[in-house]
Amino acid sequence: MTDGTLRPLRADARRNREKILTAAVRIFTTEGLDAHLEHIAKEAGVGSATLYRNFPTREALIEAVYRNEVAHLCNAAPALLSQKPPAEALRAWTRLFLDYVTAKYGMIDALRAITATGSNPYGHSREMIQAAITSLMDACTAAGAIRTDIQPTDIGAALEGIALTSAGAEYRQQAERLLDLTLDGLTVRP
Repeated sequence: MTDGTLRPLRADARRNREKILTAAVRIFTTEGLDAHLEHIAKEAGVGSATLYRNFPTREALIEAVYRNEVAHLCNAAPALLSQKPPAEALRAWTRLFLDYVTAKYGMIDALRAITATGSNPYGHSREMIQAAITSLMDACTAAGAIRTDIQPTDIGAALEGIALTSAGAEYRQQAERLLDLTLDGLTVRP
């Protein structure tokens, strides 16, 4: 560690970190951001010391949860494209986007507070999400499944608009209808 780089986490430490992040999303979504961190540790099946070793503050945990959700969302694009035809992969990914927005919506006040301290939890999230959309749309275009006059940034804006109006879990059905409407508008008609 003399070169200033961090050692990679051991496999068990990586698993514990992932379990904490997964439990935190679930707990924060259902109980709010004031949920007891000890409850998250218990839900993850780890001790409080393990949680605090990984995330010394509530803000550090919230920021890590957000970044982890963005990574899961973006990493899903190539996985979906390898499992489904491009149009189905795009449709499935937009549902994951709704899950991501619902989780983010529950954390928005905390994320704003973290940003106010000078930290940037958003980092490159917009670019990462746009790259995922672009890869899905490029695959759809190559398959002849979608119109070619629509840009990935247009779909990104449409997804953000749907998210702004339908972010809460109680609006999920409406959000899915709006996604279907948007995606149907992309489809190439014979």
